[in-house]
Amino acid sequence: MRVLYGVVGEGMGHATRSRVVLQHLVDGGHEVEIMTSGRAKDFLAKHFEGVNRIHGLHFVTEDNRVRLGRTLWSNVLAGTVGLPRNIEAYFELLGEFRPEVVISDFESWTYLYAKVHRLPVFSIDNMQVINRCTHPPEVLEGEMASFELARAFVKSKLPFCDQYLITTFFRPEIRKERTSLHPPILRPEILATTPRTGEHLLVYQTAEGHDSLARVLQRVDVECRVYGMHRGLTEERVEGNLRHRPFSEAGFIEDLATSRAVISGGGFTVMSESVYFHKPMLVVPLQNQFEQVLNARWLARLGYGQYTHDIADAAQVRDFLAAVPQCEQQLASYTQDGNRDLLGAIDEQLDRAAAGLY
Repeated sequence: MRVLYGVVGEGMGHATRSRVVLQHLVDGGHEVEIMTSGRAKDFLAKHFEGVNRIHGLHFVTEDNRVRLGRTLWSNVLAGTVGLPRNIEAYFELLGEFRPEVVISDFESWTYLYAKVHRLPVFSIDNMQVINRCTHPPEVLEGEMASFELARAFVKSKLPFCDQYLITTFFRPEIRKERTSLHPPILRPEILATTPRTGEHLLVYQTAEGHDSLARVLQRVDVECRVYGMHRGLTEERVEGNLRHRPFSEAGFIEDLATSRAVISGGGFTVMSESVYFHKPMLVVPLQNQFEQVLNARWLARLGYGQYTHDIADAAQVRDFLAAVPQCEQQLASYTQDGNRDLLGAIDEQLDRAAAGLY
């Protein structure tokens, strides 16, 4: 089939996960045209032909917080230029590719194309868990306003898809039809790596202005392999027990797989990979980013790690390290068969679309 595939460009998690699905589609003989934005375009273009850049939304972060005003203004300015380019790209696509089905990883333009042209459209992402599942009161406690705002946004993003395939390491109750839950999508490099237990902490923090966390970690007598605090590093920088490392996919995976535990934001990809490797996590979600809070609270509820608004002193880290053995016991029961569950479900939906059942 001819598949139009949209990937939201905010963050790299959607791109790395979509790469797995896209490779499965290409290997299955489907023709694929990809629409994405931001850094996701350059990443996916390294692996596939037919990758088109479009305008997409993005977040502005500072001090581990999403700056809502600056985010809105930045997107308004970018949209003034980006909107005409999107329209032009879609007119070109209409004349050249003629898709038969659309898959969207939380990307709006491909979804709208499907609706305008009455094509089957499938959603594959982790965000729809906010809207299409029921979450227990203790997970939402104190966050109801943020939850309702996030749910309204997610609901409006891709309404009335023919099927929602939600990737998740937790299993809330489904509350809407045409919805299924599947284990997280794991990149092949993760599946090819065997985890081992080491002594270091992997610290992954991409928000700017988070020097306070570094000062706290320097008071903990544990080696920390740190990614993201100093952008643009070309070689390792050692500051006491902190080893600030330049980003390398292979190096990051190795440090994750051999870590004792992980300290990270609430991004879904790192959390999914840590859970798969059975690595306990201390999660510090971005403020004003409810999806990260939800991920973190579910992780804590399952006993896979701990959740905190902020790491203010070394005692929090020491308390987390003391809880690591108990978290490892809870994580021991987590299993998933690679990506087989989700990829099989995608094949089933495409077969139904080819048979005219949508």
